[in-house]
Amino acid sequence: MALFDENTTIVPARRAPMSRTTLIGVWSLAVALVALLALTLIPTSFVIQRPGPVFNTLGTSTDAAGDEVPLISVSGAETFPTSGSLDLLTVQVVGNRDRTPSWFELALAWFDPSRAVIPIDQVFPQGQSTEERNQESAVMMVDSQKEATAAALTELGYDVKPMVRVYALTDDSAAAGVLEPDDIIRAADGQPITETDELRAIINDADGAPVQLTIDRDGQTLTESITPKQATVDGETTWLIGITTLHDYDFPIDVTIQLDNVGGPSAGMMFALGIIDTLSDGDLNGGEQVAGTGTIDSSGTVGPIGGIRQKMYGAKDAGATWFLAPKDNCDEVVGHIPAGLRVFSVATLDDALDVLAAIRGDGDLDALPTCE
Repeated sequence: MALFDENTTIVPARRAPMSRTTLIGVWSLAVALVALLALTLIPTSFVIQRPGPVFNTLGTSTDAAGDEVPLISVSGAETFPTSGSLDLLTVQVVGNRDRTPSWFELALAWFDPSRAVIPIDQVFPQGQSTEERNQESAVMMVDSQKEATAAALTELGYDVKPMVRVYALTDDSAAAGVLEPDDIIRAADGQPITETDELRAIINDADGAPVQLTIDRDGQTLTESITPKQATVDGETTWLIGITTLHDYDFPIDVTIQLDNVGGPSAGMMFALGIIDTLSDGDLNGGEQVAGTGTIDSSGTVGPIGGIRQKMYGAKDAGATWFLAPKDNCDEVVGHIPAGLRVFSVATLDDALDVLAAIRGDGDLDALPTCE
């Protein structure tokens, strides 16, 4: 018995048309997919800041050879055991001028309280190459280490002697062939120099005339003449000899800070606290995990930094319960403190030491300044 009649034509049943609601849904999905693709490909003019690595100034770091070494080491003075942590925080930037985050990535970051979306020009200024930015950041890091060491040793009663050291020569420098990196500038036109601002003022007062510099190089004292070049900086005409300098010091003991691939000045205060703890008997932090951020100068003044919100979240994620924030960053702190993190406002190194004294001694923490 045949199951099918070979002379019979089978016509498939007509598919029922999609409802209006289904059709709208399909088109909406298609439009959304196209929009998502566009948001992924269209370039933006923003970058994303997010919490970066956290480093304990009382712990270790990896040197250029890949070995674990103390982040802070001291020779020429007695050192003491430490416990707990004094964490410095960093911020990572997602994106650059060669590859900016997509609009989709920016949208995700916008709703993440630990991240910030900022214009690319704030991080990568127009006309500045990545190499120039990295060099500037490296200079600021080295400078912050020097200032932190000066502040810490001054706090401990040591005598530090300031001086201006040549860090590098710029392209087309007027000092090319005359000055070298690591030269110490002792005087300009017969006037003693201990600050870069003093050198800058003497050069500009000369109004383009040659400037006589007294320098120390490899134990020798030399006198050299340099004719400045005129330039425009931030819209103002000025005279330059084409060098970047470090505010250096003649320290009575050797303090080495080992922290590779981190730039900028914002770790200064935590470096200073780490040095003081290393050179002091007892635990400065009471064995607690304390984090903080802020620039510092040799007088102990704590200055504001960027990325304070990301740093608070980085501290919380690393396990810190206490956070030292520069007073001038308080407007960015209020309303953005992660749960479980207690933030104190500090304007000086002494303020930070007061907070640590209260933490280790069960002092009146409520009496200390906070960001309000």
